[in-house]
Amino acid sequence: MDAQGNLYGTTSQGGASSDGTVFKVSSEGKFAVLRNFNGARPLAGLIMDAQGNLYGTTSEGGASNDGVVFTVSSKGKFVVLCSVSGAYGANPGAGLIMDAQGNLYGTTSEGGASNDGVVFKVSKGKETVLYSFTGGADGAKPEAGLIMDAKGNLYGTTSQGGASNDGVVFKLTP
Repeated sequence: MDAQGNLYGTTSQGGASSDGTVFKVSSEGKFAVLRNFNGARPLAGLIMDAQGNLYGTTSEGGASNDGVVFTVSSKGKFVVLCSVSGAYGANPGAGLIMDAQGNLYGTTSEGGASNDGVVFKVSKGKETVLYSFTGGADGAKPEAGLIMDAKGNLYGTTSQGGASNDGVVFKLTP
């Protein structure tokens, strides 16, 4: 929600190409599409910076059809910040978090060194893999978003891997 009470979100279907949208609902209840996707499918919610720019992920689309990290300005200007693929992860289905410096953090459920997903950081449009899951004791297939504590530690979960292959709760230090 922005300071004026407008709500923002995504749909994974519908829109001009049936591949999802970024939308706005005004405080008066007026619905507006800010972005129609074509072959991208956003699955997670959005985050907003202090300037009102929105940030999100798509689970498909981009250079290798493995998803993108994007921003939409408050006026609807859409920019792909990075395409994810291969060693940099694939299929980011969860939302992002942002630190005080404006860096974005997220997870992919596939890709990485073992194709078991990654934790990534996007800074100034450049993606960096912070951790690549192996599918063993460290877990595999992170499908949910992250949280960050005051010291910059990231916490999350995986849906597979671990002692009984039912997933793990992990901590990733800066």
